[in-house]
Amino acid sequence: MDSILCHMNSHQRWSADRIPDQSERVFLVTGANSGLGLATTRALARKGAHVILAVRDEAKGRRAAAEITAGQPDARLEVRRLDLADLDSVRAFATALRADHPRLDVLINNAGVMAPPRTLSAQGHEVQFAANHLGHFALTGLVLDLLAAGTDPRVVTVSSTNHRQGRIFFDDLSGERTYSPMGYYNQSKLANAVFGWELHRRLGEAGSPVRSVLAHPGYTSTNLQTNGPVGMVKFLFGRLLSPLAQRPDQGALNQLYAATSPDVAGGQFIGPDGMAELRGTPKQVKLAPAAMDPGTGRRLWELSEELTAVRFTFPAVA
Repeated sequence: MDSILCHMNSHQRWSADRIPDQSERVFLVTGANSGLGLATTRALARKGAHVILAVRDEAKGRRAAAEITAGQPDARLEVRRLDLADLDSVRAFATALRADHPRLDVLINNAGVMAPPRTLSAQGHEVQFAANHLGHFALTGLVLDLLAAGTDPRVVTVSSTNHRQGRIFFDDLSGERTYSPMGYYNQSKLANAVFGWELHRRLGEAGSPVRSVLAHPGYTSTNLQTNGPVGMVKFLFGRLLSPLAQRPDQGALNQLYAATSPDVAGGQFIGPDGMAELRGTPKQVKLAPAAMDPGTGRRLWELSEELTAVRFTFPAVA
């Protein structure tokens, strides 16, 4: 009994200091120049990882890298441009990455857009669905063989507690008929959860060494709540509720745990252990049943392959 309690207490106190040494490993973090992505990159660099910062704005990415290097002169960082809302950018990014890196150990699908006015991507998709889901779906498919060559390889997809309120509007994916900023944000976060789970299922079926893990940051104060949203959503998340929010380095613990803890299994969803999963330290939490529905998983997967023209090939264990 004492040893169980001891284990629980040590688990509750999990912090970035507990990340194992990562000095032989290569991580790719999307949206790495601010918020959760920046906190994740900083923590990984501190443990010796080589981190590729995938950012939409290269100048901001270079500033973020310089900020980390100022405190950690030996940090191994690489800044590369990636606009997840533009599938041409995703392909160009993956092609350039493959030329320089024979393998990748961990992909952290972290970047996000939240509740903007209705906007369409370069390929004509609603921008939250495009950036949060389709871009990450395509990126994962294009680098999956690099991951299969990695050590303890993982794909960590960052969702949100909002996935539990979401539904996928298969008959109106881009919000042409009725658009609500939060409704379509929730759709994209449910799509993240469906993708992470379906990827886990398919990797397992293929006997691939890659693990698909999901995480969410709880309620964390980042640019996501202040830059994208408009009107009431911006007031609610950017102002009214902001005193309740965790700092990014606390919110990032969940994806860091998912990416590095030896205890994590494929298909797990990691979130904060506090009330309503708003804050706290990492623990395994529950995915909404909708996220694990096989029919939805298959339908979204096939649709995503069609919309991105990216077909996944699952390399089995050599």
